[in-house]
Amino acid sequence: MTTFLVAHGAWSAGWAWKKMHPLLAARGHALVTPTLTGLGDRAHLAHAGIDLDHHIRDILAVIDMEDLSAIALIGHSYGGMVATGVADRARDRVARLIYLDAFAPRDGDSVFSLSAGPYVEERLKAAATEGDGWRLPPNPAPPDTAPEDLAWINARRLPQPLETFRQPLTMTGGPLTLPVDYIYAGRIGPGDRFRPFLRKAQDTEDWRAHEIDASHSPHVTAPEALAELLDGIVRS
Repeated sequence: MTTFLVAHGAWSAGWAWKKMHPLLAARGHALVTPTLTGLGDRAHLAHAGIDLDHHIRDILAVIDMEDLSAIALIGHSYGGMVATGVADRARDRVARLIYLDAFAPRDGDSVFSLSAGPYVEERLKAAATEGDGWRLPPNPAPPDTAPEDLAWINARRLPQPLETFRQPLTMTGGPLTLPVDYIYAGRIGPGDRFRPFLRKAQDTEDWRAHEIDASHSPHVTAPEALAELLDGIVRS
């Protein structure tokens, strides 16, 4: 059995992984899907000071309180920033890092530094005009999301604290040496911001690259295929 621990994406929360729990349990695995501060069921804790470090500490606290070890740590989208920081700070607890169509940052990177200028400008403008200067309104869901899933997720996606995108990642322990898998969602969405990380995975020793026939959130739109791929990753 493998314990998968998820650092979810922006605007999302643990609820978004609901479909994955029975699928991974059927394959003999455990799935832990905490919600980051200020989002989902923790929206009442939202404030302008929440940054990337807050979210890294959220996941570290779950590892500590749940006494998790030999973890397969999944970072989805923005959660790749969080998962990288967690893997850096909990090297004795994380056995494998899995990026799911995610940012795979280096020391000093942020979501904004890894994004094209127009995207950053649009996000900052939206925060200023719609989010009291610190809330980032949600991006649209992937275009292949089923109508029933759109109703489900659109009712629950919440603004993302701006500083989580702006704060650079600080690595504390040098380069990571654990096995890394990168899952690229092959149905290219607007901007295709994650293809450079697929190329990085293809070119980096001890990284494995995978592609899934899904858009950006396969845990919502292609859960069976994602469960099969995750199972294969930890069994190989």
